[in-house]
Amino acid sequence: MTDATERERERIRAVAGLLHTACKPLRILRTLAWEPEVKETFLAQGGRELPQVSYPAFDPTPSIEAVREARRQIVPVTTIDLWLDRQANAIELSARMLAAVGTTGFFEYGRQLYGEPTAPLRYVPITPLDLAQSVLDTITNLAHIEIHTAPPNYHTADSVAAELDLAVRAHFGDQAPAIELVDRLSANALATSQAIRIRRGARFTDRDCVQLLHHEAYIHVATSLNGKAQTDLPLLAAGHPGTTRTQEGLAVFAEVISGSIELDRLSRLADRVLAIQMAIDGADFLEVYRYYLERTGDPDQAFENARRVFRGGVITGGAPFTKDLVYLLGLLQVDNFIRAGFAAGRADCLSLLFCGKLDLFDIPALCELYALGLCRPPRFLPPWISDPRHLLAMLTFTVFTRRISLEPIVEVARKLLDSAPIVRMPGAGET
Repeated sequence: MTDATERERERIRAVAGLLHTACKPLRILRTLAWEPEVKETFLAQGGRELPQVSYPAFDPTPSIEAVREARRQIVPVTTIDLWLDRQANAIELSARMLAAVGTTGFFEYGRQLYGEPTAPLRYVPITPLDLAQSVLDTITNLAHIEIHTAPPNYHTADSVAAELDLAVRAHFGDQAPAIELVDRLSANALATSQAIRIRRGARFTDRDCVQLLHHEAYIHVATSLNGKAQTDLPLLAAGHPGTTRTQEGLAVFAEVISGSIELDRLSRLADRVLAIQMAIDGADFLEVYRYYLERTGDPDQAFENARRVFRGGVITGGAPFTKDLVYLLGLLQVDNFIRAGFAAGRADCLSLLFCGKLDLFDIPALCELYALGLCRPPRFLPPWISDPRHLLAMLTFTVFTRRISLEPIVEVARKLLDSAPIVRMPGAGET
């Protein structure tokens, strides 16, 4: 290795370290969290008064100064430097967003980081709102023809915790996250690299159990642990809004490829996009809460769904938190990337998706960093990557089928079945 190459490696290490330092204070969801008393008061008042929310003050100066120092060493021309520059931009925007909580500025920074429902996607002339509405329309059509599914079997939090504990110990060994039962949690389950917390009173379907394992453990925990092992690139351990779309997209894709996703889950993800657009258009917390109450019939769940839209934003409407766009949008982008990369003959890049917290557009830089010996191969991979036989077969099949336009075939099917009566099969347990 030449002296010039070693100096370049040292520069990259230094910049990645500075950006990792800049990330450390950015605890997005922790800063935006609402105290439990906010929900208790709101529901006790019958859901008729706007919730009163306050947030801790956030000083963006340390993060911005660390980013500024990193930029002094970045020349955004090479693939690696362009990657570092994107990280710097996302980190600075994140710091400024947190400093603007409770104001319209929070939304302005957030839309640059996460997107907005009516912004067309890159390379594809469709918006997240179009995508969400398409999902809901398809689900509505399925409900209209009354396809019966077996009723779910419900499991307690204790039994789910025991099942998850066995699975993560088998997968992660001595680095397995702890499985913790807690009394208060804004969701049914949340994961960090060290623990998966489960709300004690929650109930889970059989699909929920598998979904938690594939989404939280095999993706979020794995990429956190793999990122922490990147001693030369500690930035890969620091998730920030610039990587959220890909991380959540991978996690939802894991639900799809593992067969653990279901229509109710897709409907909830699509509803989030519509609710965000409602808030952008001026709906306040009460209006979005009532929208969800009509959808769910559950005041507690309706509050939590509306909270996701308004945390950090303006309760009276016009400036929401747009992070929840990333689930459907990320799923679409990850699916397209994996299929397109496979069709282009670059299935070798798939494992790099799991070497830490990253965005899809970081992959070319990570290939170069891997060649330089700075990016380590990921130790923990989801089963569909470590044993990719099913994935590769599915990709081969989809590359084959997507060469044929579906529209003329759909038209033929409509004409062929136009006069055929609807087939109403008995539901599970019926004879």
